[in-house]
Amino acid sequence: MNIYVGNLSWQMTDEDLRSLFEQHGTVSSAKIVKDKVSGRSKGFGFVEMEDSNEAQQAITSLYDTEVMGRKIIVNESQPKQQGGGGGGFKKRSFGGGGGGGGYKKGGYNRGGGGGGYDRDY
Repeated sequence: MNIYVGNLSWQMTDEDLRSLFEQHGTVSSAKIVKDKVSGRSKGFGFVEMEDSNEAQQAITSLYDTEVMGRKIIVNESQPKQQGGGGGGFKKRSFGGGGGGGGYKKGGYNRGGGGGGYDRDY
């Protein structure tokens, strides 16, 4: 079972997280999620336990307990939602409109308006 652990202390390490859950059973992995740029903890992590009963016991025992000065949140991890909604790349329009973009001759803006060249020189 994969377990989400939130509201972790910034100082907590993967090994601290593993030790915390090993009190309730065998831990396959324990990982605190870190920022890719700074390497600093994002304040949450995941613990994987083979035995579902041990995992459920850990969730029940540790939920809302204080660890390193913070009350942690412990839940069964939900799969990442796929598809639709939010975020992503937004296509931008480059070009078109804008006032005052006419052809410049001799340092004077001769025409302004909708961009492009002003043909009456």
